[in-house]
Amino acid sequence: MSPVAALGSAWRRVVGTARPVARRPGTRTFGYPVSLDLVGRQVVVIGADAVGHGKVGPLLAAGAFVTVVADGPGEALDALAGDPRVTIRRRAWRPEDLDGIFLCVAAPGEGVDGAEVYAEGRARGVLVNVMDDVPHCDFAAPAIVRRGHLAVAISTGGRSPALARRLREELGERFGPEWAPLVDLLGEVRAETMPALPDFGDRARRWQAALDLDELEGLLRDGRSGEARRRLLERLLDGVAED
Repeated sequence: MSPVAALGSAWRRVVGTARPVARRPGTRTFGYPVSLDLVGRQVVVIGADAVGHGKVGPLLAAGAFVTVVADGPGEALDALAGDPRVTIRRRAWRPEDLDGIFLCVAAPGEGVDGAEVYAEGRARGVLVNVMDDVPHCDFAAPAIVRRGHLAVAISTGGRSPALARRLREELGERFGPEWAPLVDLLGEVRAETMPALPDFGDRARRWQAALDLDELEGLLRDGRSGEARRRLLERLLDGVAED
């Protein structure tokens, strides 16, 4: 038996022993959180309520090209019309709106039947989220606090969107705008010190010891990014022999 065939056989034995998670009919567990790469992907937002609840903005922030199929709200659609990444169709939705789409967010009501959108999406292999209609969702869209490359996602598995929004407000106050340059700084220092810290275990231990987030956050808030960089580098490279 070839190595590839042996690996496949072993994998089937492991998978065969796994017990599926039981769930009640018409419910979803959403038990596996993921972050999707939407850069350059085609997505569609269907229904005026989906537009009104701000579903387009996060998709654009993630790099997607968004088609909006809705007859309102007019002011929000007018604001989106000038964005070259957005295509607006001010009409009732049609099943063909899902052709070639990677992901769909829809709001039921006003001619939008959530079950129909979900069925048409599944037939085309589209990931579908029908707002406030858990049985017709392939995924739960989390509430997100975004600070540059930092994204803190809060999900209740579709049980309580109101709680997720409340926690987003609280975390938004905790993680201020200084966290965007802080994450950038950490990324730059990580890349800069990788050659000097080739051992993964040693590098991980040094980072855990060097990260004084309260100090770094305060320095960035005060505009002292240079000092933050210097202190972080000193702690990371303490005792490392120079070539």
